[in-house]
Amino acid sequence: MRYIKLRDLDVSRIGLGAMGMSHGYTDSGTDEAESLRTLHRALDLGVTLIDTAEIYGPYANEELLGRALKGRRDQVVLATKFGLVSHGGAGAGAWTLDSSPANIRTAVEGSLERLGTDHIDLYYQHRVDPETPIEETVGALAELVAEGKVRAIGLSEAGPDTIRRAHAVHPVTAVQSEYSLWTRDPEARVLPLLRELNIGFVPFGPLGRGFLTGTVRSTDGFTEGDFRHGNPRFTGENFRRNLRIADEVQAVAAEAEATPAQVALAWLLAQGDDIAPIPGTKRVHRVEENTAADAVQLTAEQRDRLTGLPPAAGATHTEAGLHLLER
Repeated sequence: MRYIKLRDLDVSRIGLGAMGMSHGYTDSGTDEAESLRTLHRALDLGVTLIDTAEIYGPYANEELLGRALKGRRDQVVLATKFGLVSHGGAGAGAWTLDSSPANIRTAVEGSLERLGTDHIDLYYQHRVDPETPIEETVGALAELVAEGKVRAIGLSEAGPDTIRRAHAVHPVTAVQSEYSLWTRDPEARVLPLLRELNIGFVPFGPLGRGFLTGTVRSTDGFTEGDFRHGNPRFTGENFRRNLRIADEVQAVAAEAEATPAQVALAWLLAQGDDIAPIPGTKRVHRVEENTAADAVQLTAEQRDRLTGLPPAAGATHTEAGLHLLER
């Protein structure tokens, strides 16, 4: 495993998104023992960047990581997120935005307790809160940095103006957004700004919610609790059109003697040395497959073919989800 810097934070070139172990997919939370084995195997393979959030469960994913990392906390750059669970009366798990300084104080103490640690390495605002000026949010986070409860500050799905304003208050270490062969939105406006400001980039959903692995050929098995159930890219004609993208990734994988997942990750890694994708999995064999992508070398022709794939058909989220994104 190679390692890079997200600003001043040393991380593995490929991280691990833990969300699906507890949240978001049809079989999330059904096999905790396998999830724990997957987390431990990732550490054994040199993965150091592990990503969670208080909303995942809610809370259950942080609790899972707290159990998994006992005795191994110093091996991990631990990232979590605040701001999508309201602690102010809406009830645990309510999908409301709250990045007020008071809520941040409540959220960080809860995350520290659940994760079983005295500090969070990378603390992200999960979504931009239009009701709280970003300067106030980052000011509160800067206080947590000064107190030693947080090492570094991050933003998730933030637009260029918010990133620049946040960075003026306190250095932002990383921004995470959905980015993959079928979600290219950050390339035009966000990535150039991050490089200007020396901010690292952490793509989530690098395998297109499993689509780019070539294993999703039907949506019949998705339950209502699955993120992909009702997602525009996984429905109707959009789904059928998008299969062509998965087929081309499969073709390149056959040439490269790699798996489609490894090809999708290798393409991402080729986009810069300031990028650390966090593919999500809850299976040992998948984390082994994903981390091996670090050794896959695509030819220039293969990279160009992948870069030239048509945009995915359909929006990345439902209307409710899109409303929470800032562009």
